[in-house]
Amino acid sequence: MTGDAPSIDIKRLSPAALAYLGDAVYELHVRRSLLIPPQRLQAYHRAVVACVQAEAQAKTLASIAPTLSDAEQAIVQRGRNNCGSIPRRVSPEIYRAASGFEALLGYLYLQDGDRLQEILQVCDTSFLRDD
Repeated sequence: MTGDAPSIDIKRLSPAALAYLGDAVYELHVRRSLLIPPQRLQAYHRAVVACVQAEAQAKTLASIAPTLSDAEQAIVQRGRNNCGSIPRRVSPEIYRAASGFEALLGYLYLQDGDRLQEILQVCDTSFLRDD
């Protein structure tokens, strides 16, 4: 999934930058996972939005939290603590959890593609089960 991306000094990236990347990684993963069975584009869109919204990401983080290493938990905590402005439509606690989840995915995308795939497989069982 990481392809031939140039080397990036991860320590120079803010938690917000990791979350920004992680958001894109997760949305692409969810889109790919929901392609079967074939549906109309509007149905795909609704299903993807349901999976990638902050509430769903916070729930997914809670389900994978017991499997995270100390280092991964530290990345989640950094993402939670530095999530920026919080939209009014979602509670601060949920938004922070979602930001921590996205930061973790962004970090793993850059650092450990194998672990990213392990985490995404666990996420699959979470969001595909909720359909």
